[in-house]
Amino acid sequence: KLCEGILNILEKDTKTSCQVACLEALRILSRDKKVLVPVTTKRNMQILMRLAKLDTVENPLERVSEFPVIVEALKCLCNIIFNSAVAQKLSLELNLAAMLCNLLEKCKDQQFVDDIKCFDLRLLFLLSLLHTDIRSQLRQELQGVQVLTQALESSLSIRWTEQYKAAEDRDRPPLSLRETDCAIEALKALFNVTLDSWNVHSETESHQFRYMAAILRHCLLTTGPTEDKTEELH
Repeated sequence: KLCEGILNILEKDTKTSCQVACLEALRILSRDKKVLVPVTTKRNMQILMRLAKLDTVENPLERVSEFPVIVEALKCLCNIIFNSAVAQKLSLELNLAAMLCNLLEKCKDQQFVDDIKCFDLRLLFLLSLLHTDIRSQLRQELQGVQVLTQALESSLSIRWTEQYKAAEDRDRPPLSLRETDCAIEALKALFNVTLDSWNVHSETESHQFRYMAAILRHCLLTTGPTEDKTEELH
């Protein structure tokens, strides 16, 4: 009942601070699988998707004041999808993976969106891990390899000297914590999406995998903010 009450409030147009507080409470409650059973419905998933800006294709990310709401809604979706098989099935029906890829595109060349990008990538990782149909959809329909590789490249701030060779800057400072986390989530999602890609059929795929290999090489030469984070990245 508490979760349902929170979602009823979130369905209305309330203040940003109220939305963030409600989503934080829901995120904590959504760690309990028993709590999720009555609230994992199409309507409730759509409420969270709307708050995470996953229901609009064209509208850009313009209002920085809304970014905390987007991040908390994505965190809630991560918990719900991880803990609920019903939510995993609804994700396919609601075309959630396509919406997440679209949100990643909106994050390009934007400031203050690292948290949004990180939890978007985490959600793509969970979907590709837990639902084989979504994994196939990402690989075949949504150009998931390209989208995730570009997200990884962006997190590592790569500069290219040749087509498949990244610049090596030994004096470059370590990645920030959030940059490292984004790169790690992109790598995890890429692993899932390319798991069955041992047989490359086209010239486009060949280019994509050579491009990805160059980025992975650069990743191994990159350091994170701490020794533990560097080890996790590698």
